[in-house]
Amino acid sequence: MKTALVTGAAKGIGQAIALKLASEGYSVAVHYHTSQSAALEVCSQLEALGVKAIALQADLRDSSQAQALVRQAARELGSLGVLVNNVGNYIKKPLPDLELTDWHEMLDSNLNNTFYTCHAALPIMRGQGFGRIVNLGFAGSQNLEARPTILPYVIAKTGVILLTKAIAQAEAKHGITANVISPGVIENSISQPLELIPMGRLGTLEELSEAVWSVIQPTSSYITGQVLEVAGGFGL
Repeated sequence: MKTALVTGAAKGIGQAIALKLASEGYSVAVHYHTSQSAALEVCSQLEALGVKAIALQADLRDSSQAQALVRQAARELGSLGVLVNNVGNYIKKPLPDLELTDWHEMLDSNLNNTFYTCHAALPIMRGQGFGRIVNLGFAGSQNLEARPTILPYVIAKTGVILLTKAIAQAEAKHGITANVISPGVIENSISQPLELIPMGRLGTLEELSEAVWSVIQPTSSYITGQVLEVAGGFGL
């Protein structure tokens, strides 16, 4: 089933993933929140590769919008073989300065939204007897280290890992896999502390999209519940 929904696909990481999937023959639903013109441009790029592409708007922090997005993508594409949860805001702020709004925003835009889309996609995938879920994490978030300057973000991403593992275990019998791809410092990252990266360079969008593809491609059907870091040694 060469159909996919990629959240936050109007630019950056999501765009790179959408382009990779299209290059492999996947029709793609390009989700966006506010960047409509950018999403339509991505659709044009995907269509130039010979696949169907549709731009769909939703605020994924809203559970009803998130679930409606998944159902619409499956309906318009004819199926939903792949769900890539890429959306997630980022706040770097010392712990004493955190506001309640910061806390809720990080969990809503990274963890809760991922649950909402997975919750909607799983019945569709069960009915098909096939599905690939890829959730974007953050390098080192499974290590349970104190990171007080990005605390709610890391907590949300650790939650994404636990959610993904639970889905992987529960849904394996239905032909559904779920994995986490955890980027470190990528070329479009807001913060770029090269001194913390053992390889001494930024990761590329191409490297990250290839990692996502590695757990979607047909030969990866026995890989589930795993966390793959694309980080050049960052966060070890």
